[in-house]
Amino acid sequence: MKIRLTSVFVDDQDRALRFYTEILGFVKKHDVPLGGQHRWLTVVSPDEPGGTELLLEPAGHPAVGPYRDALAKDGIPLAQFAVDDVNAQYQRLRGLGVRFTQEPLEMGPVTTAVFDDTCGNLIQIAAQQQ
Repeated sequence: MKIRLTSVFVDDQDRALRFYTEILGFVKKHDVPLGGQHRWLTVVSPDEPGGTELLLEPAGHPAVGPYRDALAKDGIPLAQFAVDDVNAQYQRLRGLGVRFTQEPLEMGPVTTAVFDDTCGNLIQIAAQQQ
């Protein structure tokens, strides 16, 4: 069994695509119209183009708003991405105007930071200490 796809709910797929590609550095993999304004829109890591895809899923379902609001209110990230160096990514992303809700924090063997993806989600980046 493998994880091939996971998703984040986004308020605006175009804005999400710009943020996840131009700011975070992911690469668009699929962009398939689904009728109306929605599409099957996925991104992948440029280091693993055949790896796990992240679906930028429209947040239109009525349960999404209360769910994301509750997570954000409690400071809980919706997703986590692995990075080699949290401090370096923190500096790079802050330089691009990304708003962090948690600065880099060492927690034993892991360092994490949390940012707002501008699309309704908190995202955590994490690096395991070697």
